Amino acid sequence: MITVSKEDYLKAILEAEGEGEQVIAARLAHWLSVSAPAVTMALRRLKRDGLVSVRNDGRVQLTAAGRKIARRLAIRHHLIERMLHEVFGMQWYKVHDEAERLEHAVSSDFEAMLSHKLGRGGPCPHGNPPTPESPRVRRKRGLLLLSESQAGCRYAVQSVYERDRKLGEFLEKLGIRPGAELTVTQRNYDDTLSLVTGAGRVSLGHSAAEKVWVAPNGSNCSHQKNN
Repeated sequence: MITVSKEDYLKAILEAEGEGEQVIAARLAHWLSVSAPAVTMALRRLKRDGLVSVRNDGRVQLTAAGRKIARRLAIRHHLIERMLHEVFGMQWYKVHDEAERLEHAVSSDFEAMLSHKLGRGGPCPHGNPPTPESPRVRRKRGLLLLSESQAGCRYAVQSVYERDRKLGEFLEKLGIRPGAELTVTQRNYDDTLSLVTGAGRVSLGHSAAEKVWVAPNGSNCSHQKNN
């Protein structure tokens, strides 16, 4: 039987992979805000059910069966986020937490209705695709992190890390949201960026800039792709 708890663990593993992180027990404990012993017990059950494997170095990987469940839940989460934003007008930085609460209660029939109404291909309000996309794939599409941007260049914000609502609220106040355009005016000695956005002249620290994917907007700037 696939319980809510098991689904949460499987989706968290898929999402951590999408962030390019090494998925280990400690990482899952942090992502899910649970204790290390709780993660150990959960992984034992998931392994017994054939949904994950745990390598000798402690790295957790989804099996084909586990990945299928995780992807299905990720798509459902994605559709709920879009419904909340596109149909009900909820702010983009609020929808993730709400979708986390609703994703387990939605029936397959309602999911099919959402898919028919919204379509499965569009990005979520944070700019992310229906299932997690690795940094390598994003870079192949020509995207880069805002923290890697060049002074004097314009960029279009493609996506924002969605598991941190406070970050989303902070970026929104600075005019940094999916679909927005900005100009990097200066890379400062203290590792902050000076930007011009729709909110005016703002400053952004490195840790926040690492959570924003952008696309160069103009031919005057060239960036080396990292595969």
